Formats: sequence, structure tokens, C-alpha cells
Amino acid sequence: HVLKYHGVDIDFMVGAPQKNINETLEISEKNNFILIEGDEYLSSPIDSRPKFLWYKPEIALISGIAWDHVNVYPLFDEYVKQFNIFISSIRPGGVLIFNQEDRILKKLVEKNSNPIKKIPYRIPDFFIDKGLTYLKTSEGEIPLSIFGNHNLSNLSGAMWVSQMIGVNSSDFYEAIPTFRGASKRLECLVKGETSLLFRDFAHAPSKVKATVDAVYNQFLDFEITFCLELHTFSSLELEFLNQYFDTLKKSCNSIVFYDPVVLK
Repeated sequence: HVLKYHGVDIDFMVGAPQKNINETLEISEKNNFILIEGDEYLSSPIDSRPKFLWYKPEIALISGIAWDHVNVYPLFDEYVKQFNIFISSIRPGGVLIFNQEDRILKKLVEKNSNPIKKIPYRIPDFFIDKGLTYLKTSEGEIPLSIFGNHNLSNLSGAMWVSQMIGVNSSDFYEAIPTFRGASKRLECLVKGETSLLFRDFAHAPSKVKATVDAVYNQFLDFEITFCLELHTFSSLELEFLNQYFDTLKKSCNSIVFYDPVVLK
């Protein structure tokens, strides 16, 4: 969003479209950068290697390590190992930008011996006023269209990547208030005088908790109802189900929906 706002042309491949932008892929011969959203999921049904090991990036960002794919990596240590291999795949002399508030990730980065520059980031200073989140910056207080610690953390990482591509912090702060997030990610569907309805694609336990915490902290004066649909094969695995414990405890009302046919 920031790069498009400032007219910086890049190629890209992302997992979810932005609001009002339907394209998730653009590849050309003319641009200096390609921005790829990596994924530790298997490359294909006949190739179990993680997709992000194909890219060998010069600039990489890891926002955290959450055990999302139990159906592919039944052991957590095996899952973490893929991220270590990814860090080693960054080109020598390249840059790794990482979330230092993720303890497992921080430990992994510190132990890895790949000769790259390692840049940590954390949640920026912010405050919430009347349901709106503001960043505290050297440019002043900047209102955002997004909210939640996970979004704010990602924003810090994105600012580092933007700077590496040539967009300074002042220009980043100019563009970011109009960023409304990716489609189906804490997306406000309806806003009335007394109520709001959000849709979110989070299904892994860590992401469900991040979404619940974000909504709870943003709307402390509201009665909140969460409806969680268990719809993926991994979310119905016994090992995975245990991780949902307490993820909805901040809700006034909780609804858990599943399809008996899928469960069977």
C-alpha cells in the first residue's frame, strides 16, 4: 500500500488482496524489486518442501512463528526447523528484519550463523481513543484505519522494508493512515450507530487469540460476541484443538460452529 501510494513500481505476489485492489500477483521485466508473501506450507501435494525456501531473498521479514500447519508438521520442533532453514537461505550480505517480541524467533535468529544483517523490531508506541488507534511518532500522532497489536507489529516491520526500498519514515507515515488492511483480515463489514460487525480469516489458535485481543482492547465499552468456525482440517485435529483453550475467554458470548460432515 505504501509503495503504491508513493508511485514506487514493484512486482508482487501476496496471499490476500487489499481492499479495492483485486490483484494478488504482478510480474514484469522492468522493476527492481519483487515483494513476495512467503509461506511455510508445502510447495505442492507432491513436494513437501516449504514454499518460502524457493525465493532466496536479499531482504526478508519474519513476523513470528506460530504452529499453524499441524497436518503438515505434526512436531513443533520440525515446524521451527523450517524457519531456521529459511534464515539460512537469505543471500549472504542480505538483511533479516524480525519481530524481537517473539521469543522463539528471537532465539532462532540469534543462533543462526548466516552472514546477514539482522534488524529487530517491536510494537510501536500507540494509544487508543474512542475506538481509534493512534501512532506516537516524531511526525506527531497519526490515526490508523487498522488496530490490534499484531497489526501494529507488522506495521513496524513493513516500515523497515519500505526504507530498504527507498521510502523514508516520513513518507511511510504519510501513506499508512489510508491502509485499511487486507481483505477478510479484521474487515469491518457493517458499522451502525451502536454496533459493528467484523469478519476475520484467522483460524489458527494464535491468530484467533490475536484477533480476540485486538477487538477486546479496541472496544472495551462494547458487549462482544465472537463466532469461530472450525473449518480447516488442521483446526479439527486433536493436537490443534487443545491450543484453542482460553482463546475466546475475553468474549461476552462465544459461538463455535463446525460442519458435522467435515468432522466426520
